[in-house]
Amino acid sequence: MGLEKSAAGMTQILADAPPLPMMEAAYLPGVAYDEMFTPDGEVRTHYDPLHARMSTLGAEELADRQRTLERSFLLQGITFTVYGAENTTERIIPTDLFPRIIPAVEWAQIEAGLTQRLRALNLFLDDIYGDQQILMDGVVPRELVLGAPSYRREMQHLYVPHKAYANVCGSDLIRQQNGEFAVLEDNLRVPSGVSYMLANRDAAKRTFPGTYRAAGVRPVERYPDLLLATLKSMTADWRSDPQVVVLTPGVYNSAYYEHAYLARLMGVPLVEGRDLVVHENMVYMRTTTGIRRVDVIYRRVDDDFIDPLTFRRDSSLGAAGLFNAYRAGNVVICNAPGTGVADDKAVYAYVPDIIRYYLGEDAILPNIETYLCREPRQLSHVLANLDKFVVKAVGASGGYGMLVGPHASQKERDAFAEAIKADPDNYIAQPTIQLSTAPCLVDGRIEPRHVDLRPFILSGEKTVVTPGALTRVALKRGSLVVNSSQGGGSKDTWVLAEENGHANGHANGNGSARP
Repeated sequence: MGLEKSAAGMTQILADAPPLPMMEAAYLPGVAYDEMFTPDGEVRTHYDPLHARMSTLGAEELADRQRTLERSFLLQGITFTVYGAENTTERIIPTDLFPRIIPAVEWAQIEAGLTQRLRALNLFLDDIYGDQQILMDGVVPRELVLGAPSYRREMQHLYVPHKAYANVCGSDLIRQQNGEFAVLEDNLRVPSGVSYMLANRDAAKRTFPGTYRAAGVRPVERYPDLLLATLKSMTADWRSDPQVVVLTPGVYNSAYYEHAYLARLMGVPLVEGRDLVVHENMVYMRTTTGIRRVDVIYRRVDDDFIDPLTFRRDSSLGAAGLFNAYRAGNVVICNAPGTGVADDKAVYAYVPDIIRYYLGEDAILPNIETYLCREPRQLSHVLANLDKFVVKAVGASGGYGMLVGPHASQKERDAFAEAIKADPDNYIAQPTIQLSTAPCLVDGRIEPRHVDLRPFILSGEKTVVTPGALTRVALKRGSLVVNSSQGGGSKDTWVLAEENGHANGHANGNGSARP
């Protein structure tokens, strides 16, 4: 009740706040951890240069820079599609011009934690599609894995180079109220968003060029080269100069811009299923000069649609015979089919145990406490406390199929309770977490908005964590849903190369008092 009064009071104060410039803005962090300010109102050390620059900019200049940024995105075709909207159309992803800043000492822990996590998940995938020792030892329930819709029996006992099933992973992190990062979920199927990370960086360098140069920000521009090297490394033992292609569902897919963007930056062909042909278990692409062999397919098509002969027979997005060519070892599909079982929201609850089982280590980055509705005792607890939980459908993504209990009406909670009771195996629940907040320009004013973090990890012959990330923003005041499909936006993420002389790079260091 106290938090509700505090949030209501903060909303009222924000509504009465004066306009920009920054020195006159009522930037009032709430109960959540704030990325820029300490609880006593001081600027965190690593934000000092950006805060100083923000304080010199007036409302007109900030608004003009925001319009220029948005116009640049539109002209470049940096768009996405919201399916099911009244007017389903392409739109630019809302982008905030103020970067989020992460000091080097924090990033080192994130990098180590994500590397550890992906190593363990790849070993888990290799095991469950092989000897299934972890299932026999009872570390993860057998029925949870083998009964998952994303488990592909066709992948059993197939060779995957370097045991790298998930070549591209986008794990979602949140900062908890104590300032520590935790993993909210893993995305190992066809994770998206990296093009926005690259586009946001380009925009931030144009918006704050002097501040960017002085801050010592680690570059993300090499991501396409690192991705290409990772994809090529998957054929290193049988093909020295492999032909890589990006497989897209086509122009009507919500992330088509990203598919085309990455193909262009890597210098490889962008193909649809109809451009591929399989002959004698070899994959070829049609070109204006004839057919050319394909060795590596970076697929942005879901498992079900890869091959109508093996998976969904009504699919026209893949190529007939593609999986047989993969089974024969004549082509590599990245990410491997069946990786989705490792990012299943129910399997997520066991990831710390998976890390301990394969690596003999405790997880560097913790999980969020998770309740499995498939367990009767946990189900009863969730149903009795729906007003306190975020409940998610195990197989859903993009912010769909979820209930944010504290923000839902009683009618919505009652309807969701019936859905949970009808199919408890399909739901997990987590306590409502106050995502950290960061400064955003919203309707001409600087206000705090909740954010999460999606770094991208590449795994092939080597594992590489890109020194940057997509920071997603819940632009609606008070909202905790950051997905672009649900009204969220994004901003650039600056990972600092060093602490710029400050002994305490962690966000609780002393800084200058905010205006």
